[in-house]
Parts: sequence; structure tokens; C-alpha cells
Amino acid sequence: MRTFSIFFGHRHTLTLIVLAGIGLLSIPQSTRALPAAPTAAALAGPVAAPVLKWQSGGCAPLPYCQTGWYASPAVADLDGDGQPEVIWGSYDVVALNGTNGSLKWRAPGSQRVWPGIAVADLTGNGSLEVIVGRGGSSNQLTVYNSNGSVAWTRSAFASEVRTLAVADLETNGQLEIIVGRASGGATRQLNVYAANGTVRAGWPARRDGEPGYGWGMYNENVAVADLNNDGFKEIIGPTDTHYITALDRNGNQLAANPVYGAGKVWSQVGVHVDQAADLRGYANCGSEHRPNFANAAPAIADVNGDQTLEIIVPGDVYNCGVGDPAGDMYYLPWILKLDRTRWSGSGFNWTVLPAPSPNSGPRSQDYSVIENSVTNAVVADLDSDGFKEILYPSYDGKIHAYWLDKTEHGSWPFTVPGSGIRFASEPVVVDLNYDGKAEVLFSSWPEKHSGLVGQLHVLDYLGNQLYAVNLPAPSQGQVWNGGLGAPTVANIDADADLEVVVGTAKSGVVAYDLPGSAKSRLLWPTGRGSYLRTGVAPDLPYMLLSAPRTARSITYGGTTSYTINVTGNLSGDVTLSANVPAGLNFSLLPATVSVPGQATLTVTDTHAGSVAPGLWYDLAVSATDGLIVQTLDLGLLVDGTPLYAPLLRR
Repeated sequence: MRTFSIFFGHRHTLTLIVLAGIGLLSIPQSTRALPAAPTAAALAGPVAAPVLKWQSGGCAPLPYCQTGWYASPAVADLDGDGQPEVIWGSYDVVALNGTNGSLKWRAPGSQRVWPGIAVADLTGNGSLEVIVGRGGSSNQLTVYNSNGSVAWTRSAFASEVRTLAVADLETNGQLEIIVGRASGGATRQLNVYAANGTVRAGWPARRDGEPGYGWGMYNENVAVADLNNDGFKEIIGPTDTHYITALDRNGNQLAANPVYGAGKVWSQVGVHVDQAADLRGYANCGSEHRPNFANAAPAIADVNGDQTLEIIVPGDVYNCGVGDPAGDMYYLPWILKLDRTRWSGSGFNWTVLPAPSPNSGPRSQDYSVIENSVTNAVVADLDSDGFKEILYPSYDGKIHAYWLDKTEHGSWPFTVPGSGIRFASEPVVVDLNYDGKAEVLFSSWPEKHSGLVGQLHVLDYLGNQLYAVNLPAPSQGQVWNGGLGAPTVANIDADADLEVVVGTAKSGVVAYDLPGSAKSRLLWPTGRGSYLRTGVAPDLPYMLLSAPRTARSITYGGTTSYTINVTGNLSGDVTLSANVPAGLNFSLLPATVSVPGQATLTVTDTHAGSVAPGLWYDLAVSATDGLIVQTLDLGLLVDGTPLYAPLLRR
């Protein structure tokens, strides 16, 4: 019997997550047909300007607000009341009423929250947990229950946790938490915790005495996905070197292609601008350059639609004859395959990197002048041509967007406007008016002590600015404000349109309405792609099925009912069907529901007499809106002992 839950996954892999009707769902590609690019007839109208909805979320008592850092907000219905909450962390973690920003709960903390807030059903009991990484030397990883109480907390490292992701590493319905260490050390950069807080066997990794090179992870430096479609996920972790740590679910290092030398693993193969230096194993410093990955947040995506995933890693290229950071020159992205070789395909060749755009050097790397730019990779198809683009912010004060032809089209790169030095957050990518061309949203921040504020920016797919809306003034005693972390686009209230939520540096959480966005396509809608923060985007459009865990055990001849909730970002009605095994009768009313909507599945056992106790039935409810098909797995135990449920079956 599979666990009763919603599953989130890429391709054929499935990872347990329940987002209670408003989260982001990645649907296995084996069960969905990719939608064609919308036609002009599908236009909902021009992209409208964001409209302030509420501000100062989580500030208490007003006008005081804690300093916010790089955490991207999450949106989820934590308490199951049908109303979404906005969850964000500065030092305290807060859950806010999506409608008006009022406080629902506060979980105090004395250390800053750096990585995006993760939300998932860790335990499979139908309730959501909030997973948070913090600074300090103890209790940097905390799991909160849906009401804000602490489920457990652990000291993952003797340093800050900036790297955080949640994934089902072996597709067994059990989620794991992956964390990375923001401090030096040649080994043990990554650790993995089970849902109950125990360290997974084989971790932390890389293990002491193993070959390879690595150091600290000073940003959200991890991406997690099933790269070879074997049902097991791999973990990609760039470190503060020109080496990348790549591990399987058990902490074993991934093998590199023998072209780099017999028996080598990823962390033994240095990354350079010139592939010849990769193959040689070293650079001629001064004439050949290599990247540093200290602040590199990678992504994983199928860039050309051939059903094979690629690894995208942005690197800070520097002159190793001068050293890092004095020799820092520019950021470029690498596209790599599972065997560590450089990617090429569909007529594109990334074995040779793009030429850097002019004026791509660092404007500042002094956080006493301006908070540092961190480089988070985002992968999305901006123009609906079937090929994905690579976006990232950089220390040059720009947002870059590379097409697979290794050029930046249109007005890309986009220079963040405003006085002095300004940096950009990780962008999010949403087709706001469903015209097949995506918009790019991000927040920005100015220099410290400037008396200035950053903005919420909306660009079209070619990098032309549509809107720039000033973020709120800083709270009392502060002199600047901006948004360091990726915004989140989600529906946070009862109307059909979406909102964009920004966690600011000096004025708490702010939310903006996005008029006319009811049929948006969410390509990369939050930091690191989803609330699991794995560096993988959800397949879209999304649909979410859920059902309460009530009455899962009945006696012979008994009857039970499941309330099926259908939510998501879909057009039109959704048709439901039930797959019920022999031995049961059922009715499903209604067969077609609007979104959001509900249906009732009533199931009756037809056994006339007793059979072997503990008879499990696999039930399934499927839903389709014409574009996607999703199946919700339910469980029914007839005349058994629910104490032993759920059983897991792959």
C-alpha cells in the first residue's frame, strides 16, 4: 500500500508532499501531455502592474522589523482551513494570513534564516511541516509543526546552514532533508536527515579519507533530482573551489567519465573555462581561467526537451594567477551531464562556453558597502520554443539570460536601474497573461546607508522592463531597504488572481496583487523552483488533489467516504474518475468539478463474510483537465489494524 499523500516529482520519480490545496505540484511526465504554446486567442490581456496588497508582514511590534536575508517565502495552507498562509524567516519564522498579512504564529530565533523556507509533509500524516536553516553553531536545522511548535532541531554542522533542500531520495514515500555547511573543511560538506531527525546512513559526505576536493557551501548550493531515471535521486553540490561534489542517495561519490582519467569521481575533476584544462587536469594560471562555486546555486532541467536532465551550474570565473576574489572577472553558466562531461545536443554546443558580456566584472563584493550578490541559476522556457533559457543574477548588477545558442537575446542582460550600485535577487519566471511569453520578476536592493529602497521589477521575456515598483520604506532605525531573496508567486487569498510575495531586508514581508493573472503559467514561481528548494522547476500547469485521512479502516461490508479536493492553476472544469479494485463498490459525485472544487468518493466493501484480516485495497482517483492527468492514491484497510499502516510499496 502506498502512503496516502500527494506526490511531487520530476519525470517518473515521486516525492511525498502535501500542500493542502495551494502548493506547487510537479506531475510525472509519464502521465501528462505537454501543452502547446497558447495562441493569441488565449490572451487574458496585457500584463498589469503589481498593486500593493499589504506590507510589514511579521514586523512586531510595529514599526520594528527584523532584518531579512536571502530566504524566499513559501505559501501553503498549514492549518487546513482552506486559507493560505505566507511563511517566511528573517530570524523569527512567521506564518501570515495571506489575505491581510496578519500574524498567525511566530517561531522565535536568534540566528538568521538564509535559505528559502521549505514546506512538506515530512511524516506522511497529512499535516505540513516547515523546514528552516539558520546560522549559528548549534540547532541550525529546525523542523516546525504546522502550528509553529518545534518538532525537532539539530546541529547539522558547527557553522551556518545556507544550503537546504527536501527530497524523496529513493522514491519510497519518505522525505529526506539535505543541508550544506557554510564553513571551510575538505570533507563533510553535506548531510542528510530522515524525517524524524536521525542522520541517514552514509552521511555526512564527502567522507573523510575519500578522494576529491571541496570546501564550504556559502549559498543555496545544492540541486537534487533523479538524473538517470532509476528511481533514486542524485545530489549536486558545488563548493568554494572549482570542484563540484556529486553524490548518490547514500553519500557515495558519483563517477566521472573516464575521459578525465580512469576511476575518477566528480570531485576529482576540476572545472575550467577551457575544456582542454578539464581534460588536462589543471590550468595554466594567468592565461587559463577557472570558476569558484562558493555562491553557486545550481539547477537541474531538461534544457532541450529530449527527456534527459542536465545540470546547470553558474561559476565565478577568476584569474587563478591572481587568486579569488581579487582576480574575479565574470559569471558564466556550465551545462553538465551526469557523467560530468559538458553538454551538447539539438544543434547546440556547450563544450565551449559563451563569451562573457561586456562589463561583467564585480561592482562590489564588500558587504559593508552593499549586501552581496549571490548567483542562483534559474532554468525556464521564456519564449515557448521548447528550449529552456538559463537566467541568473550576478555581481555586475545585472540579470543574465542565455539562450542555448549561447547568446543573450533582446535586451538581456538587464542592468538593475537606480542610483549607485544595485543588485538583483534570484528571479522567478511566470507567464502572467498566458500568451506563451514569460515574464521575469525579481526584487533588488541598493547600497547600505544610502537612504534608498530597492524595487519589485517585472520584465518581459526579452529583458525589457514593464514595471518597477518601489519596495516599502525601511522600518524604524533603518536607512535602506530591498529584497535579497527570490519573490514567490502564488495565490494567497480567495480571488482567482495570483500575488507576488517579497521578504524584504528592512520592512518584513510585502505582498502585491497581480491583476489578470488567474491563468498564469508558473515556470519557476519561487526560490530554487519549488517549496522543496531542490533547484528543479515544477512541470506545468499544475494540479493538486488531496483528501482527508479519515475512515481508512472499516469492517467487512462497511462503507466509507473520501472528500476529494481539486485545486491548482487550471482552465475549465476537471473530470474525475475512480479506479477501484474488485471487491468494492463505489460512487463518485460529482464526476466533473470546477477548480477549486470538491467531489465525494463513497466506497463499500462487498464481502459477504470474513476473509484474511488486514486486507489492503489500493484505490486511485484520477483527474484530467485535458492537458494533464494526475492520480491520487488512497488506501483502505478492511477489518485490519490501522496501527500498522501505512505500508510502503514501490
